[in-house]
Amino acid sequence: MVDRDAVARFPEANFKLKQESSYNRASKTPSEPEGWFNNHDYNKEEKPEDHNFIRTEEKNGQKEWVLMDHVGPGAIVRTWMPFLSAQEPNTDIIIKVYLDGSDKPVLEGNMLGLLDGTGLIPYPLAHQSLRSAVSFFPIPYAKGCKITTSKKPFFYQFTYRAYDDLTPIKTFTKADFDKALPLTKEVGDLLLNPRSTTIGETISLSGKVATKKEKSIILPEGHAAIKELTLKLDDYKNPEITRTVVLKIEFDGQQTVWCPIGDFFGSGIGLNPVNGWYTSVSGDGTMTSRWVMPYQKSGKISVINLGKKSIKVDLKATVGAWEWDDDSMYFNAAWNGQYPVATRPFSDWNYVTLKGRGVYVGDALTVMNPVKRWWGEGDEKIWVDGEDFPSIFGTGTEDYYAYSWGGKSTDFYEHPFHAQPKCNVYNKLNRKPQGTKGKNTSGYSTETRTRALDVMPFSSALQLDMEVWSWTDCEMGYGVGVYWYGDRETTSNRVNKEKEVLNVPPLPKDFPNNKK
Repeated sequence: MVDRDAVARFPEANFKLKQESSYNRASKTPSEPEGWFNNHDYNKEEKPEDHNFIRTEEKNGQKEWVLMDHVGPGAIVRTWMPFLSAQEPNTDIIIKVYLDGSDKPVLEGNMLGLLDGTGLIPYPLAHQSLRSAVSFFPIPYAKGCKITTSKKPFFYQFTYRAYDDLTPIKTFTKADFDKALPLTKEVGDLLLNPRSTTIGETISLSGKVATKKEKSIILPEGHAAIKELTLKLDDYKNPEITRTVVLKIEFDGQQTVWCPIGDFFGSGIGLNPVNGWYTSVSGDGTMTSRWVMPYQKSGKISVINLGKKSIKVDLKATVGAWEWDDDSMYFNAAWNGQYPVATRPFSDWNYVTLKGRGVYVGDALTVMNPVKRWWGEGDEKIWVDGEDFPSIFGTGTEDYYAYSWGGKSTDFYEHPFHAQPKCNVYNKLNRKPQGTKGKNTSGYSTETRTRALDVMPFSSALQLDMEVWSWTDCEMGYGVGVYWYGDRETTSNRVNKEKEVLNVPPLPKDFPNNKK
């Protein structure tokens, strides 16, 4: 979970990342849009016709709802469930986790309390985000996993690794869990306090970059890897500067990174401080990346200024040792942006489509919503290696970014693997006052998600789409930074979109402090 070098190599044990969720079962194929874009991604206890789960069964005279039933070796690596009430973090539903065909659950407890950092699994490996219980604690199993609840569930997501048959996996036990508690605490402390890398050679760039120009630094030759990258501008008064300043990186003569700095570091439009495991943005404007970026022969980092004024930039790269092998991969980051994006008819908006071998590791979405009503009902749909139906079919954009009740959850929040650095007028420097009423998600919102145990390997292809599903017929702005590792031959459908970078979506005319 905290080995960044490991993410830069293709997994030694082959697995597919899959997910069981309460997605609407009417969603069959994009050729049937009425079902494909159906927003009923949940179950209600009082409606027997709701059936967004696998099945029901009886055990000792008690009815149980089956949410997951995977046969074969695997590991649960992420769980997400929302509060049933937007205001109360409670439920009376009991969840049970059965492993390897056992009749006795290895884990049993309150559906939220067991997996929200207040119970057995400690923070931050499990936690309450905004109105959700989220856990990244791994639960491995050798032969199979079944998850049930004592009542019909509301929304749910269980993300798991499905390993090849006969992959040797040691099944989770409570005894092993107890023995690992010191290690669990150590990992949690590391996640909350990511350390700067001091081992390696530091390469620096400092100076003015004129409008429509770029400045570059050359990295040491030979097998090596960027272990840490920091960038700071002298002035963030114009929030659009985090979109019009672009980071470009080339390895072994091939461009692998072209992304606006706000989308690369997770700040979005403007300076929005946030602290994560892979990237951080501080209040003084220092942006830090801890993605490991290996190369075999050469590397070059450039800062491009597409804005109308000169900028002053300070950039530092710490370059350390790396043993390149057949499983080593290049780090990639790209950007896709579009304005306007119509919310009617409902549609899927493509984050990225990849061809070749690689591992998908994260994204940062920034939207401009011109109205107060909630914009993020759209589900993520992720196809891997040409499958007929997505491996991952979600239940809402905010669920993908690990929170819930999006219309009310406008406050800042952060976690090592996901965050909401900005929503409406609120960020880390301007928190939402307690008791604030009303729903207003107008203006810019930025959502980030990066992956550790829930990385997505692909052997030949990966396609990630996000539904555009707003409660209002309007025109939005979408921009997303996407991150993956891949072989030299792996390609994407993303191209340098300089014109779209400059097409920054305007804030609504009635937005607070809007000077435009």
